[in-house]
Amino acid sequence: MDITIGLAQTVVSNGNIEKNTYHHLEMIKLASKQGADIVVFPELSLTGYELELARELAIPDEAEHFGALSQAAVNHNVVVIAGCPLKLKQLTKPTIGAVICFPNGKVNFYSKQYLHTGEEEYCATGLSDYVFNVKGHQIGLAVCADFTEPLHSEKAKILEAEIYLVSALITDKGFEVDAKILSDIATKHKFPVLLANHISETGGWQGCGNNSIWNAKGELAHSSDSSTSSLTLCTLKGCHVKVCKTIYSEQEVTV
Repeated sequence: MDITIGLAQTVVSNGNIEKNTYHHLEMIKLASKQGADIVVFPELSLTGYELELARELAIPDEAEHFGALSQAAVNHNVVVIAGCPLKLKQLTKPTIGAVICFPNGKVNFYSKQYLHTGEEEYCATGLSDYVFNVKGHQIGLAVCADFTEPLHSEKAKILEAEIYLVSALITDKGFEVDAKILSDIATKHKFPVLLANHISETGGWQGCGNNSIWNAKGELAHSSDSSTSSLTLCTLKGCHVKVCKTIYSEQEVTV
């Protein structure tokens, strides 16, 4: 069965959860109209990559705190994956987390397991992998530095992931190196790798966008090739990338 995944590039307002949530809801509507089964946003998309504010902005990992996103997932029949600092009862520091809202009202959470140098000052590491199933497809979720640790994608493969979905903050300077890592992951594990990246300046870093899809051979199947607000969609059948397109406002670019 085919599955369509939307990769969102949205402008982030640093520290403004309410404003960012509004932009998420608008992008969710667009993704749904385009037939997406899943829409994923960049790392810490609800707050911006503001580590010094992570403790202040951290949201408890309880479904009721994500009511607007959960309701949007239900209303538009799409899985929504957004990023935010999570406040976990068992940890003294927040984690760099993701909230996963399903169309049946279920809400799950994932916390980034591998941190970049300096992130450990503000955030704790997650302890569990996260693989979920949509329309018969097993999907492994990674948040930024997770994908730089080979063990993360290896464990996703062991858990029978067929697609590797990455939410990140990557700058223009780092994109070439990270793109090579993501391509190599696809080649090694023979599954498509999809990247949702920031376009805004956040936490002192300028995201470069370029939401991208690598097929199961490690070949670049499509890229938004821009740092403007857009939605990239990829339709897959099993491990095969069938069609991709990027929507820039009212225009579409399709491959």
